[in-house]
Amino acid sequence: MQASDLLVRCLEVEGVDRVFGVPGEELEDILFSMRDSTVEFVPVRHEQGAAFMADVHGRLTGEAGVCMGTLGPGATNLLTGVADAQLDKSPLVAITGQGGLERLHQESHQRLDVVGMFEPVTKWNTQITEPEIIHESVRKAFKLAEYEKPGATHIEFPEDVAAEEAHNRPIRPRERVRRPSPDQKAVERAASLLADADRPIVLAGNGGIRTRSSERLRSFVDETNIPVVGTYMGKGAVSDADDHSLFTLDSGDDDQAQTAIERADVVLAVGYDIAEHDPENWNPDLEKRIVHLDFEPAEVYEHYNPQAEIVSDVSAGLRAIQEYDEAIATDTDWYADLRESILDDVTQEPEADDPFSVERTLPLLREAMADSDVLLSDTGSHKMAIAQNYPTYEPNTCIISNGLATMGISVPGAVAADLAVDSNVVAATGDGGFLMNGAEIETATRLGCGFTILLFNDDDYGLISEKQEDHRDESTGTKLSNPDFTTFAESFGIEGYRPETWDELGETLETVVPSDEMALVEVPVE
Repeated sequence: MQASDLLVRCLEVEGVDRVFGVPGEELEDILFSMRDSTVEFVPVRHEQGAAFMADVHGRLTGEAGVCMGTLGPGATNLLTGVADAQLDKSPLVAITGQGGLERLHQESHQRLDVVGMFEPVTKWNTQITEPEIIHESVRKAFKLAEYEKPGATHIEFPEDVAAEEAHNRPIRPRERVRRPSPDQKAVERAASLLADADRPIVLAGNGGIRTRSSERLRSFVDETNIPVVGTYMGKGAVSDADDHSLFTLDSGDDDQAQTAIERADVVLAVGYDIAEHDPENWNPDLEKRIVHLDFEPAEVYEHYNPQAEIVSDVSAGLRAIQEYDEAIATDTDWYADLRESILDDVTQEPEADDPFSVERTLPLLREAMADSDVLLSDTGSHKMAIAQNYPTYEPNTCIISNGLATMGISVPGAVAADLAVDSNVVAATGDGGFLMNGAEIETATRLGCGFTILLFNDDDYGLISEKQEDHRDESTGTKLSNPDFTTFAESFGIEGYRPETWDELGETLETVVPSDEMALVEVPVE
């Protein structure tokens, strides 16, 4: 077969249904090979959108999403979304075209060192220099992308190699590589620290969501009464309806969640990456005793220097601590007041004369969404409110990018989410992030997607303005002007709404969120 046919056959064997990307001349052979396969190529409006779609697909399913772009600007446009997947621990495989090998030794049209460029933002990447290595390279790319901790990999495919003849066959995936069991001495040390603690607390990170770890974590806190505070990417590891949940590290008008971790004497960090939330914020005085439980050893950091480290499958580590003969338990008295205060804050619905705000919109949104529905947040001031105030009841139902924290992810991410799950999907965004990839509405309608875009409009890069105001009592370089967003939505053939009262906003959300149709709801905020 042709080498491009073998590449696509390998994708089929890996179970790939879709490849998101922008076509290019150097991808011609791959595109025609894909046309005659079970893999659908989905043309999108920008390579960054393609990478975000693959990123969110990987995060929701645990199976690597695939994106593709051509050489030069196609590859550079993919880079941000690939980096987002890497820092957010989302399995992703990126494929880029390249010019013929005969011209790569010299300066030539659109030629960049793409493999070198992707090196810092991938777990592994390579150039296909001959057809004989295609099957091994594709298998390796998927294996490494999906193995804990997951992330991004990249394959560069020169156009002359794609046209050559290939003789190998795809390598079929075997049973997934099993993660190591926890070390008994590490378990003993961790269990002893927790048993001796008066006020232990669990810090649940992104790793507490993956690989069914949340099921074991919920059992653990039920048995021990230890409260849980999450990172932004750990939301839903334990349901916020559970009395043990203190939402996220920044939840509560008066930083009640932060107060809880200040009161705690031992922190059990479950699947926690310091890229999600700087430990200096919750361990500024280096006084916390920390138990690290994750798939990899702890990062070396002055403010995160654990007394015990269990490096294993997270679920197996929790089980081992539970089954150890040390009695681990706490009472709820030391944190119950904090949970009650957080609940009062996040469930407070708006008064009729209150101005529109993100915080007071969230109770209305939560009422319109089922427990299993997926909220995907862009980055901006609204993200902070969602992370702190939006009750999340199931894993992977509140998707927040907080490793790279990338603007522009919500609309393309919602396309992937709508294709990946049976639940309703809402893309929450600000005006700044929305217009970065708003053209992917066309991709969504072409694919028959049905999700809601909730657009908070303040004509500003609001989060940066807030930080400048905090630092200098004024802001600069952040003001924006915007189109009529409802007209913009209608130009793509979807409904656009701009409610003027809280009652109207609540009724609109109750109508559009459960619908199978695309819609945009604009909420003007101060």
